[in-house]
Amino acid sequence: MNNLFGAKRASRAAMILGTATLALACVVALSAPAPAAQNKKTMIGLNGLDLTPYRAMLVGDVDDSRLQPDTYLKEAYGGVVTTLPDGRTLRTFEVSVVNKEIEIAPGVFFPAWTYKMKGASGQVPGPTLRATDGDRIRIIFTNDGDRPHGMHFHGFHSAAMDGAVPKQQVPPGHSFEYEFNADPVGVHLYHCHAFPLSQHIHNGLYGFWIVDPKEPREEANEMFMMMAGFDPNFDEENEIYTVNSVGGHYARHPIHVKKGELVRIYLGNMTEFDLLNSFHVHATFFDYYPTGTQKKPRDFTDTVIQGQGERGIVEVRFPFTGDFMFHAHKTEFAERGWMGFFRVSEDGKGGPDNV
Repeated sequence: MNNLFGAKRASRAAMILGTATLALACVVALSAPAPAAQNKKTMIGLNGLDLTPYRAMLVGDVDDSRLQPDTYLKEAYGGVVTTLPDGRTLRTFEVSVVNKEIEIAPGVFFPAWTYKMKGASGQVPGPTLRATDGDRIRIIFTNDGDRPHGMHFHGFHSAAMDGAVPKQQVPPGHSFEYEFNADPVGVHLYHCHAFPLSQHIHNGLYGFWIVDPKEPREEANEMFMMMAGFDPNFDEENEIYTVNSVGGHYARHPIHVKKGELVRIYLGNMTEFDLLNSFHVHATFFDYYPTGTQKKPRDFTDTVIQGQGERGIVEVRFPFTGDFMFHAHKTEFAERGWMGFFRVSEDGKGGPDNV
């Protein structure tokens, strides 16, 4: 594999000279004291212990002009809605691929390949697309990248719409229309299926594709979380782990929820180079619905493990107020960015968003 991809990897690495050094510095910073300017409040533990040297998170923050994890957490696109002659709903989405440098951890930049909606900027993960069971879906896809790309949707569709085999890859500067029915109900994925697949996935070409049931689910505070890893020095071992593509973002900026409310998380794993990823939440348990296709949960637990391409729905309530950690229960992943907090309060507004 190294011989096959070596030339391409070398050229990519040359484009981002210095990224490996930044990644190493970022990892070392996990256990280093944070500069005073980066701490908005003094960290004091039991018996007055100064906790700043023991912060279990990446140090610093990122420029959110490149990626907006808080926006991604809550945002889904329903497309342009029209009605077909047979009375069905048609949802049209205009999606393109663009190359874009993103900041995956403080000071660590990555040359991503990104999906974007028309009029928006490229993002990793790609935009969440949403429809209702039985809708007709039309995706107008344009490749504004520098190599062949495409879109492969998990779910039911004809072979012509699969987007997986080489003859279905869209050359740079060209377009293709995918059309199929929204089926089955559940939380699904789309991603590029061009060769080498590991490179196209790792570089950021994936996103959620949600099909809601005709009878809506119980009202909830909904959010989207995509687990992923990044290998900024291209040795096929991840140095940074993220939810919604910025390491440690939700540790620095906790997610505000209301005590006792139903929180529904659409959770997926597109981590390349690692066999498994996981989601663990503190101080409560959740119902877990694999792929979201069944009405009854499979598990009542506080930890779920997913392989690449697996996804599901987490439904959780927090019985107490306070800051509650969520993270990968693979401690290496947590220490390298995959960690955050839910800030639970009586009104769901909480206090300062820096812990």
